Amino acid sequence: MNATEAFLKPAPAVVNLPLVQLRDVHLAFGATEVLRGIDLEVHRGRAVSIVGPSGSGKSTLLRCITGLVAPQRGEIRVGETDVRSLRTEGELIALRKRVGFVFQQYNLFPHLTVLQNLVIAPTRVSGRSHADAERDARALLEKVRLSHKEAAYPGELSGGQQQRVAIARALAMRPELILFDEVTSALDPETVGEVLTVIRELVREGMTCVLVTHEMRFAEEVSDHVYFTEGGRVVEHGPPSRLFGAPAHERTRNFLQRAPSGATGLSPLARA
Repeated sequence: MNATEAFLKPAPAVVNLPLVQLRDVHLAFGATEVLRGIDLEVHRGRAVSIVGPSGSGKSTLLRCITGLVAPQRGEIRVGETDVRSLRTEGELIALRKRVGFVFQQYNLFPHLTVLQNLVIAPTRVSGRSHADAERDARALLEKVRLSHKEAAYPGELSGGQQQRVAIARALAMRPELILFDEVTSALDPETVGEVLTVIRELVREGMTCVLVTHEMRFAEEVSDHVYFTEGGRVVEHGPPSRLFGAPAHERTRNFLQRAPSGATGLSPLARA
């Protein structure tokens, strides 16, 4: 086992207990209902994709898992942690040490080099030594094929390179779980593939992942389970072979038939 694999190895699992559980989660902003009774489970070492039309609550779900957004009703658990019971900033920081989040926008510190972007959180938030954090950072940059960019600043990188740095930065905290929120949506088609390759490798290594994505073919390929959401509800869910190959609901079928075609987003139904 190499150095990178050592700190990406999932924590020992409690048999049959999901790492993430959402039960009857409701969230409204004023009169607008965003989540309307969501149930969702993610087991350790598994990849779960959430697909559906824009505005169906997918990204909000991820924010609920990390405590960035607080629903009015329901249960959210990450391991033994009841997320809705967290009150202090310290409690929320402790949760976010365990849950990596990669956003649509890269959110890198523009005044720091690539290496410094990876080192800052492990040293300041987790209290690790600078030497230890740099060693892990360099291993992660090698993993995302950006070792040659460690001294570069974010503004000197392409969008795909910045997103790969953002993934490495999330992994630098050694999370139990990593959330990907439409991480290819801001990229040009030529750089989408390089980001998806990194995520594909993480899934194969056993990192627990939740992906909100419009890349249907990619979701079909890497996921253990797929949820289709619309209007703040889970319309249906199941293994990708069933959901993409023989969806039970007409709304799911219609959505997949209209999903974009191409190298990374061809609807399986459109291919049939």
